[in-house]
Amino acid sequence: MGRRLGEKTSNNTKCMVEVNGVKLIDRLLGQLKSQNIDRVVIVAGYCRESLMAHVGDSYEGIPIHWVINPIYDKTNNIYSLALAKDELVKDDTLLIESDLIFEDELFGMILADPYPNLALVAKYETWMDGTMVRIDGDNNIVNFVPKKAFNYDEVDTYYKTVNIYKFSREFSEQVYVPFLDAYCRVMGNNEYYEQVLRVITLLDGANLKALPIGNKRWYEIDDVQDLDIAENIFASEHERLGKYNKRYGGYWRFPKMLDFCYLVNPYFPPKRLKDELRANFDVLLTEYPSGMQVNSLLAGKYFNIRQEFVVVGNGAAELIKSLMERIKGNMGVVFPTFEEYPNRIDRSRLVTFIPNNPDLRYTADDLKEFFGDKEINTLLLINPDNPSGNFIHKEDVLGLAEWCQQREIRLIVDESFVDFTDVYATSSLLHNEILLQYPNMVVVKSISKSYGVPGLRLGVMASSDTELIATVKKDVSIWNINSFAEFYMQIFNKYEHFYKAACGKFIEERNRFAAELRKIKYLRVIPSQANYFLCEVIDRFTANELTEILLNRHNILIKDCNNKTGLQGMNYIRVAIRTSEDNDKLIKALQSL
Repeated sequence: MGRRLGEKTSNNTKCMVEVNGVKLIDRLLGQLKSQNIDRVVIVAGYCRESLMAHVGDSYEGIPIHWVINPIYDKTNNIYSLALAKDELVKDDTLLIESDLIFEDELFGMILADPYPNLALVAKYETWMDGTMVRIDGDNNIVNFVPKKAFNYDEVDTYYKTVNIYKFSREFSEQVYVPFLDAYCRVMGNNEYYEQVLRVITLLDGANLKALPIGNKRWYEIDDVQDLDIAENIFASEHERLGKYNKRYGGYWRFPKMLDFCYLVNPYFPPKRLKDELRANFDVLLTEYPSGMQVNSLLAGKYFNIRQEFVVVGNGAAELIKSLMERIKGNMGVVFPTFEEYPNRIDRSRLVTFIPNNPDLRYTADDLKEFFGDKEINTLLLINPDNPSGNFIHKEDVLGLAEWCQQREIRLIVDESFVDFTDVYATSSLLHNEILLQYPNMVVVKSISKSYGVPGLRLGVMASSDTELIATVKKDVSIWNINSFAEFYMQIFNKYEHFYKAACGKFIEERNRFAAELRKIKYLRVIPSQANYFLCEVIDRFTANELTEILLNRHNILIKDCNNKTGLQGMNYIRVAIRTSEDNDKLIKALQSL
């Protein structure tokens, strides 16, 4: 009945729901048409009239036989299957549930396998729900795990049934149907047919094996969120990239995808820190977080700066929004850059500088020279810059701060990526004496990026302009961060030595990854002091073509920079730096092209 799909199934059964404009039943019948199928049996109940009218008695020459469950709302799928038991014993059978969407190859896999009785299974992932199985080294199903017996401590041993089965006529006739009849008599009709399979697998010589599908795509559609994800996974090659980009993250819902688009420290936090968070999960989940007074104290401790100099945000983005609403007059901006800042004010108020060199390099002196005769009230510096990776050293940034102070220009320095630089240990501006010396300067830092905890949504803004800091504190909500983020700030200092080690390890991997990227002949790799590389695609592809190919063929997401101000139509991509293992997967994919 698909109640969780809301209006999508108010007048339709689930298999009539459309994914990217195609009904599930139409997609399924088209996939079956390409196999050596004698006939299709459909068990129908809810809204069967419209389904039967839509499908009819045949599909491109394949006969359709209908079995009706008139009490679908009082029974479960064990009864629906029992109604079709006479059909099961007539021939070898594929059993398919109607709320699935999957790659065409799955039917080929299960039919080509010589073993007569098979269940398609997928290694457990967080989105999966329903019946799980355990399998042995020979792919025998040793147990079905129903929802009630599911144990999150054992998920590494679980496989999810894809709900596509192959039964031989002999198995149906001699084993499955007799057990199905007996189970229904004893347990009633409001059960799942997988329970019968569970009983069978507990017997010696059960004769039922699993066929893992590896990285083949499939999804089970139970609610509107499932439908949304399925439409992303099974979008056409030209539409898929746009659908992913509109999500702005949340890619953990697509566990097989490698995200080289969003920028996160790959080597922090360590397992021990995560274990401490897990150990306190129950309390953090069920207790309110503290307000701004406590959290600014924790942030001050985190960076060893005064409480009154710092405000904590639900990610740096929350603080950027509040800060930009208080900016008066014109703002000097270097393009291309991180556009969260300039997008927050009217374009007519932007005074833009675009470096006139192939690597998009610029210095503090370049900024002084360009903006020296311009009418600006604020100057924005992303350091290192995004996406170019350009970096201005600390002493030059402080010289720029002095220059701005003399001209009564507010200097905003976003140092979210500064801990990825070769001189990370001495490059931060988050020091009391620096903030006191330059009250015109505001420093913003994303904890999410540098410290590898984007799910916590943490950022800070610091300045000795305490009036500005106090105003932003009043602007954000009283509980703007959650208890997990607060607790993370509380315990971070115990793990600071792990962080320094992670920064050193990252620099080693960046150097190695850069050398490998430079071997790709159709890319020009721009030097970077951040955790990403801006690359010009100089041969074979456009930036958009390369981005689409990597996503569609290799399930790798990179950033096409053609829509960034200053890079329009210039064929640049940006790739994040991840672990060595992940980076090698990207290199291998690029080499294959």
